[in-house]
Amino acid sequence: MKDKALFLLLCCCFALPVMSKNVVANDSSIIKRVHPLDEVVVTGTRMEADIRYLPLNVSVVNRQQIENRYEPSLLPLLNEQVPGLFVTSRGVMGYGLSTGASGTMRIRGVGGSPTTELLVLIDGHPQYMGLMGHSLADVYQSMLAEKVEVVRGPASVLYGSNAMAGVINIITRKQPLDGIQNNARLSYGSYNTLMSEYTNVVRSGKFSSIVAVSYNRTDGHRDHMDFNQYNGYAKAGYELNKFWTLTGDVNMNHFNASNPGTTASPIFDNDSHITRGMTSVTLDNYYERTSGAFTFFYNWGRHRINDGYGIGNTPLDYRFHSKDEMLGVNWYQTASIFTGNRLTLGFDYQHIDGSAWNLFQNGNKTSIADKRADEIAGYVDIRQTLMSVLTFDAGIRVDHHSHSGTEWIPQAGLSLVLPHNAELKAMVSKGFRYPTLRELYMFRPQNPDLLPERMVNYELSFTQKLLENRLSYGANLFYLDGNHVIETVMTNGKPLNVNSGIIKNWGIETTYAYRLNSMFNITGNYSFLHMKNPVTAAPKHKFYMEVNYTGHKWKVSSGLQWIGGLYTSVSPENKENFVLWNARVSYHLNKWFDLFANGENLLAQHYEINIGYPMPRATVMGGISIRF
Repeated sequence: MKDKALFLLLCCCFALPVMSKNVVANDSSIIKRVHPLDEVVVTGTRMEADIRYLPLNVSVVNRQQIENRYEPSLLPLLNEQVPGLFVTSRGVMGYGLSTGASGTMRIRGVGGSPTTELLVLIDGHPQYMGLMGHSLADVYQSMLAEKVEVVRGPASVLYGSNAMAGVINIITRKQPLDGIQNNARLSYGSYNTLMSEYTNVVRSGKFSSIVAVSYNRTDGHRDHMDFNQYNGYAKAGYELNKFWTLTGDVNMNHFNASNPGTTASPIFDNDSHITRGMTSVTLDNYYERTSGAFTFFYNWGRHRINDGYGIGNTPLDYRFHSKDEMLGVNWYQTASIFTGNRLTLGFDYQHIDGSAWNLFQNGNKTSIADKRADEIAGYVDIRQTLMSVLTFDAGIRVDHHSHSGTEWIPQAGLSLVLPHNAELKAMVSKGFRYPTLRELYMFRPQNPDLLPERMVNYELSFTQKLLENRLSYGANLFYLDGNHVIETVMTNGKPLNVNSGIIKNWGIETTYAYRLNSMFNITGNYSFLHMKNPVTAAPKHKFYMEVNYTGHKWKVSSGLQWIGGLYTSVSPENKENFVLWNARVSYHLNKWFDLFANGENLLAQHYEINIGYPMPRATVMGGISIRF
């Protein structure tokens, strides 16, 4: 109750200076004002929409930012650029899987461990391991991304289960103009780390395609922490006519990751061999007053893991194996019934299937699980804008799971466009997550009677652009109230998964950007998080500031990140505080070649994110990028 009272008090204090402008809907200064073109997003609405008219808080990382990073994984960039989002890591490259893995993602302290409460999408369809129900951090590669949109807060009305904390939507590459582009990149650096990538992008009339392959590897900064990865992505699209487009893609990823254990308790031969695949076919339609899409998607995985052995123990005589698949369809159609109105209807279906077993050296096989589940849902979302100033948005979803029953998920919000390029937004939204097959049926804590996790998000935000749009800033307050969170507790002397956890989190997130001139700009963000029930991988303070210079031939960026009050362990309690300084520079030799160099943790900080796994000190990478 005290948390709610404090949150409401902050909301009132935050809103008073904004509302004191005495803005009314028929203010002619609002009606006649010409808005600058703002960010267009799709994740919060399914279709392209001006971010000003959405009550959701959406962070966008564009293709230029991705390219300037010269890094295969998307997650380090998102970790810097998105307030409230934190991603764990353990080394110079590779997040790994199973024991000792990193890659846990949380927004506002919610995400689960492993990540089951934050949904990762590729072009709007879900990406996670069907049997375990969690995301796989090493699969989300920069080579396939045109941009990434991150919804901070529940998005379950449109995307269902697992979107409880928010959504990371990777939107794949596009080629807007006719022609052929080839790009190759090669870099090498600390700990025998190699990164390579080749991309071919084509557009010819109504046809477009992209093909991308990459290979990355490292010895790691500790013994027995090597990692290597192969990636391939292909996408082709054809405009059937001016209204309909057919698109298909396939994404393959294989990685091998080794885990040395903690410094206090080393592990030997703890190796994971993971293969993941994804394919989808989408039929889009675009008309003047209506548009939509129908998508079929199929994801699958094959995992082989040696759990390893500790000092004084003997090697295991078996290997853990699992396979899983997820297939489904997404359909939505939006229509503008009258001026300022947008109605969206949608239908989702997905089937999850997975099995796990231990395979012994003598050929015997012990089954661990062989389960499947179905989920079917329908939703409606209505958005109405009045006089280009005030927008109301309301939606509801009904979602049925074959094992866990039916959930109703409502959402409502409003956006108010104010004078002087300012916006005020407020929303209330529910998020939820069905139990995974692992939690229901696998290993000793299994409990087939688990209920869905549920959470309500209350949010108020304000943004503004000043100085002819050279300066922009924003801030939002949030309060999260969750229950039925799945925890493993001792019951009758045995561990059991139960719906006993609660979430009482509140905080503030801010962003800012200032363009000094045509060459220099400054961007950054800060988030503060208070948790009644602390969890790991959710810092109390997260600050990032970056200075960028773009000259005739040079691009230079330098970023500083401060992490404060990061729990690496809750019981016993252990916290980390650290400052990271990173820098990047590239030089444009000519129209074909760029040289670049990156430096991470240049202050050589000693810190841990996963307890017992010290992060590398200063690391450097250098390489060449080729266009032809």
